[in-house]
Order: sequence, then structure tokens, then C-alpha cells
Amino acid sequence: MDHKLSTLFLRLAVVFILLGVCLGYWMGMTHNFTLSPVHAHTNLLGWVSMFLYGLFYRAVPGAAAGVLPKAHAALAILGLPIMMIGLTIQLLAVPSLMGLVPPMMIAGPTLVVLGMFVFAVIVFRATGGRQAVAA
Repeated sequence: MDHKLSTLFLRLAVVFILLGVCLGYWMGMTHNFTLSPVHAHTNLLGWVSMFLYGLFYRAVPGAAAGVLPKAHAALAILGLPIMMIGLTIQLLAVPSLMGLVPPMMIAGPTLVVLGMFVFAVIVFRATGGRQAVAA
């Protein structure tokens, strides 16, 4: 059984939680909580969502077949970093990079939301079969 998509999401989830925890650790050490929204989104969308995607695709391997799961992965994997980088620039108010914020804060969240909708379609398709009724 091929678990490539599941493994990809599980590994990325671990990378994102390491980034989120390190950011949280740095914020606590410096008492600078400017990037709290980045920390929260990285942990929720990076760690929690991606780990759950990975577990779903591991539990329902047939759901990982076809073009929709590939689109889901591309949207989720591209959207989160774009959004987090844009949000970081905005929160830190980096003058030379502020022009990047509007397109990044439109593109990143849009990709993430589209990815969630695609995942919803995948879940409903994979779990929509008729269940046998126990007698």
C-alpha cells in the first residue's frame, strides 16, 4: 500500500510543530509576543491540520488516489508558508518588504481555504458509501 501522501503530511506536520514550538520558546525567552499569530497559525494549520490530513490518508489510503489529493497537498503546502511569511512581514512591519504583504496575505489564506474545501470533498467522497446496517 502506498502511503506517500500520508507520510508527506505527517513529516511536514513535525517540521511545522518544531518551527512553532521554537518560535514560542523564543517569544517566551525574549518576552516579545509580536509573532503570536504566526506561532498560533503554524501550530494549528501546520501541526494539527497536516497531522490530521496524514492520519486520514493513512486510515483511508484509497482517498489519496487521484488528482484531488494532489491538489489538496499543493494548496495546503504552498498556502501556509506564503501566509506565514506575509504575516511575519506585516507584524514586524519590515519597511522594505511591506509591498509583499497584500499579495501574500491574499494568496496564502486563499490557498489554505481552497485546500480545506478540497479536503472536505475528499473526506465526503471517501466516507459517503452506504454502510451495512447491523442486524
